[in-house]
Amino acid sequence: MAKKKILTIGFDLSSEDTQFSEFDSDLSLLDWDIILFKPDIMDYIYRPESTFQGKPCLSDDKSFKLKAQTEHWRREIKSAVESGKLVIAYLSELIELSIATGEKNFSGTGRNQKTTRLVDNYNNFASIPSNMKPVKTKGQEIKLAANNTELISTYWQEFSSYSSYKVLLTEELPACLVTKHGEKTVGAILRSKHSSGALLLLPDIDFYSDEFFDENGGWTKKAEQFSAKLINTVVSIDKALRNLDELTPEPEWAKEQSYKLKEENSALVKLLQVESKLEKAQVEKEIILEQIKDLGRLRNLLFEKGKPLEYAILDALKIIGFDVSQFNDGKSEFDAVFQSKEGRLIGEAEGKDNKAVNIDKLRQLALNIHEDLERDDIESPAKAVLFGNSYRLIPVEERDEPFTTKCMSAASTSSTALVFTPDLFNVAQYLSNNKDARFATKCRKVLFTSIGRVQFPPIPQ
Repeated sequence: MAKKKILTIGFDLSSEDTQFSEFDSDLSLLDWDIILFKPDIMDYIYRPESTFQGKPCLSDDKSFKLKAQTEHWRREIKSAVESGKLVIAYLSELIELSIATGEKNFSGTGRNQKTTRLVDNYNNFASIPSNMKPVKTKGQEIKLAANNTELISTYWQEFSSYSSYKVLLTEELPACLVTKHGEKTVGAILRSKHSSGALLLLPDIDFYSDEFFDENGGWTKKAEQFSAKLINTVVSIDKALRNLDELTPEPEWAKEQSYKLKEENSALVKLLQVESKLEKAQVEKEIILEQIKDLGRLRNLLFEKGKPLEYAILDALKIIGFDVSQFNDGKSEFDAVFQSKEGRLIGEAEGKDNKAVNIDKLRQLALNIHEDLERDDIESPAKAVLFGNSYRLIPVEERDEPFTTKCMSAASTSSTALVFTPDLFNVAQYLSNNKDARFATKCRKVLFTSIGRVQFPPIPQ
């Protein structure tokens, strides 16, 4: 018999017989036979934008990403179960939070106008396709339910000592595990009506127990033994599912229109209508995603290098009020050529991972100025500007001086302006959000008159 393909999501096992996936993944579950799932969203709430009613409240961006990711897993888990797969969801701690709806309320007028973001309640169990109605609690006293336990009796014998419940589930679910006192549902089995697949909702297990790691952070023998036992047990559950419900694939002749029910045809029409709406929504979603990517490109000034940095610089210069372009005639190539009524400038861009920008690009910039002046249509030398994004992978507030002492000295000699691209971002961000022609003019003039590090005018409050 072929070895089962087993995927763990949100936690790892000490075994070469399983593959691990982060919660943030676009994997299709149809490539796997057995899926072990844990709804771990801690990365999303590590640095929440704020709190609302005592719960973490995510930014618009994180809200969109979390909702898209949970919808991905909800869809994939449902599809996997309907395709005959075994999915086991370990019910870890219920994490409740608030996410942005994308809607806002406005009150007041003029300077007194107040904007309120509208938010919805959300939790990590939204990624599991079941109406669990979870209630947050904790406990370890668990027993098998009176019925519906044939699939997990062996599992529970092996792993009851490792398990603890973190939530109570609605009594509407087909319980397989209950609390010893009060018989509240803490585990359930949801069988597919159309395949041998099933979704098992089971109490949590600490897969990263201290006894599973040595002093160097490696897996211990106990971890390997635990993983092997878990794999053997879930494979046995999968085999039992298939033996209990071995469905016969519907033959083609049985799909003929003459055998279909009237209500079935009506349901198919509704399905087509829903799929049409989904298709339109998906197209709209893709358009908005592209808009978000384009609008967010300005942030490349904070951390990028190469072409992405160059394009972000061009975007920022347009916002400030320059006519911008890149120049390449086969002989000369300039990162940025930009002009306004104040004059004409040529720029070079340089990004450094973990050090300051040095004089290398100044040589190239000086050569560009001379090559540009040699063109027949150019009467006077352009102003030289070096755009530098030094220490680009470090938070901006923690970075050292962006240009070396030698670079600063050489810039003074050549009358070159040195622009730290995060400074340019601050200016462009403000002007993108506010129509302020006077401030934009001040910024353009500063670029023309500066020698050495450019100090843009303070952002208006």
